[in-house]
Amino acid sequence: MAVPTKNWAGNQRCLPTQVHEPRFTDEVAAVVRMAAAAGERVKVIAGAHSFTDTAMTDGHLLSLDAMSQVLAVNGNDVTVQAGIRLRDLNERLSELGLALPNLGDINVQSIAGATSTATHGTGVDFANLATNIVGLEIVTGDGTVLRADEHDEPELLRVARVGLGALGILTEVTLRCVPAFNLHAVESIEVLTDVLADFGNVMRSTDHVEFYLMPGARRCQVKRNTRTDEPARPQSKVGYVRDKWIGENLAFGTVCRVGRRFPSLAPKVAKLVMSAAAERDVIDRSDRVFCSPRHVHFVEMEYGIPFDAVPDAIGRIVDLTSRLPFPPMFPIEVRSSKGDDIPLSTANGRDSGWIAVHQYVGVPYEAYFQGVEQIMDDYNGRPHWGKLHFQNRLTLAHRYPEWDTFQTWRRKLDPAGTFRNAYLDRVLGTP
Repeated sequence: MAVPTKNWAGNQRCLPTQVHEPRFTDEVAAVVRMAAAAGERVKVIAGAHSFTDTAMTDGHLLSLDAMSQVLAVNGNDVTVQAGIRLRDLNERLSELGLALPNLGDINVQSIAGATSTATHGTGVDFANLATNIVGLEIVTGDGTVLRADEHDEPELLRVARVGLGALGILTEVTLRCVPAFNLHAVESIEVLTDVLADFGNVMRSTDHVEFYLMPGARRCQVKRNTRTDEPARPQSKVGYVRDKWIGENLAFGTVCRVGRRFPSLAPKVAKLVMSAAAERDVIDRSDRVFCSPRHVHFVEMEYGIPFDAVPDAIGRIVDLTSRLPFPPMFPIEVRSSKGDDIPLSTANGRDSGWIAVHQYVGVPYEAYFQGVEQIMDDYNGRPHWGKLHFQNRLTLAHRYPEWDTFQTWRRKLDPAGTFRNAYLDRVLGTP
């Protein structure tokens, strides 16, 4: 039965012919075999937090929400079903005395969705989440189930860690975790020009650093998270509700709605947002520091560029915003990550600085995002696969040294295009 489907931001919608909710790998394989025999297409959805149409289809849609179990624990290696949400995975790992070494700030994605799009956190010595995968199980375009790890089929493992759903359906992943740890989180308001002038040292000042700036504001919010053996000293419940729920969600949502209705107030709204940014100093479990609730809906674009190019790029983006017909009301987010060797990872072969731009839902964003993308193109920027961009296979191929490697595996694992959709056709072409 056709079921209308949309993503979290509400900017992507589709009407699949049928929605399936498998519980086990053999049920996934059966759906794929049935669809392939009929010449139909299959896509997978879980948290629906991608801003692109990467999971959208008019064919069969698989929800992996029922595939959320921890299957095995071997030391620090934990095997899970691919549909488990990061928030649930974090809780299960904590019970085991383990943690993922790094996380982004959103925890509603499935582990398969997050890794398949090269989702990352921040930290110059930490790579994206997919690099933690040391084993996987994947259902290919004809319903065959393949397994790969560091010893058996290591090249498949390397390539399929970031697959965009183009190689097959991940059903299980084995994650190399680390002993559970706390983070000492210090958030401060600092002068933007000082942060940009000393960018390299700021980003290397501790384990995980990111900062947020509003165009037109003199100051920015810098978040430094340091690994520590000190006992937890979490924020009080009252303080957490004040900062995360009232400040970052309720109040922020209110000022965004005002700015959307009265565009002339948008610059004042932007400065108000930064002036209200909180300072805090807490110690808590790592995932509780990395991740925050997000209830104000937005659309987002994020690009990875060479690390040292970030200050120059930020200056150009700030200049761009002064000429926009509708200035942004969301902060610009700046992070970093370590390079890796995954063919379609946005950090393949280079340490990266990350620049993310956002706009409140219902507010025009095209001129802003297109302008930013033109700037990113000058630095050979690579768009986050799960966030909005305007690139295609012709503009992207030369930015990835192992583009052809990935395409070879795609033709091998899905020659008939069972996993195709409009997004993959646009960014990868046809198998």
